[in-house]
Amino acid sequence: MSAFSEQRQLWLYSSGWSAVQNMPERAAYATFRQIADLSWLRRSPSVRRLEMNLARVRDWEPGELREITREGARSYMRYWCDAFRMSEWSHERILGGVRTVNEERLREPLAEGRGVVVPLPHMGNWDWAGAWACLTGAPLATVAERLRPERLFERFVSYREALGMTVLPFGSADVMPRLTEHLQRGGLVCLPAERDLSRRGVPVTLFGEATRMPAGSAMLALRTGAPLVPVTLSYEGREPDHGLVVTFHEPVEVPPDRGNRVAIMTQRIADAFEVGIRAHPADWHMTQRLFLADLEPDDPRRAEPVSS
Repeated sequence: MSAFSEQRQLWLYSSGWSAVQNMPERAAYATFRQIADLSWLRRSPSVRRLEMNLARVRDWEPGELREITREGARSYMRYWCDAFRMSEWSHERILGGVRTVNEERLREPLAEGRGVVVPLPHMGNWDWAGAWACLTGAPLATVAERLRPERLFERFVSYREALGMTVLPFGSADVMPRLTEHLQRGGLVCLPAERDLSRRGVPVTLFGEATRMPAGSAMLALRTGAPLVPVTLSYEGREPDHGLVVTFHEPVEVPPDRGNRVAIMTQRIADAFEVGIRAHPADWHMTQRLFLADLEPDDPRRAEPVSS
């Protein structure tokens, strides 16, 4: 990306962020819904990729896939409107808008002083879930993909840190040691976990299709003994009066096969994601190429995984 393009992108995000914060709430969400519908009608590249991924979730009836893709585009734009406005939300609104399912799977180990590793897919609004966790006594550390320009990345990091999170940049040499230390202190680590950004991803099957997922969640759980609890997220209600549902799935057990533990545990995470995404496909915001069959021929993720 050229320096001009980077500055243009920074200006667009910053201007949009300020404008949305200053709009009346109902108008802001209505505007983002209209943007989603226009993108869907034009079949933008991100909408086409979203539809390509949603096609794998189940066998859709004629017309269903196109409709669920529109709902997915609306959900994704709802997330962005949330993101631009959340810094102005009160603690009461953040907490009052969250409903949990099987929350004891998080709270019980934390009450015992044990850290918890939570892998989650790109669903609903994980920033909201992270803010809720921090406000309810679960200090959270996570990893963020670096964005360009750097100032845009810094703005997103500041936004998440203002919500109470510790944010580490993806690819930094000290990420695993710092996350390990956080877990050993009894903290919570949340990691976006269905899209591999490296050549070290673990081969898994998701919706019957080959893909790769990051190994970090399983590796951290094995390194620290922390429970590995997959989470999926979904919206409920119509914006701007919507809420967020946080579902804690069965903890992933450590398998007896010592030589293949990371692969088996990562597949179990994928299995939990399948359950959550099938239940709420419109809230799965995967607008990137995910499955190996959809990758470009020269994509490095098609190659054999590089060992850590």
